[in-house]
Amino acid sequence: MNTYKVEITETLKRTVEIEAENSDEAEEIAQCNWRNSEYILDADNFSGVDFKTVTREKERNFER
Repeated sequence: MNTYKVEITETLKRTVEIEAENSDEAEEIAQCNWRNSEYILDADNFSGVDFKTVTREKERNFER
C-alpha cells in the first residue's frame, strides 16, 4: 500500500465594516484591527475546506 501526504486547508471568512478614505486604507485598518485581536474568527466563520495531495512516498513494503 502507498503512503500519501494530504494537506488540509480550512478557510475562515468574516466581513467587517470599516470607515476609511479609500479601500487601501480600509484594508490597512482591518489588518491592524485583526493583528490587535479585535476580530476573532472561529468555527462560526467557517467558509470551506480544501484537500490536496502534496507528496507521494514510495511503497514501504516491497519484495525484490
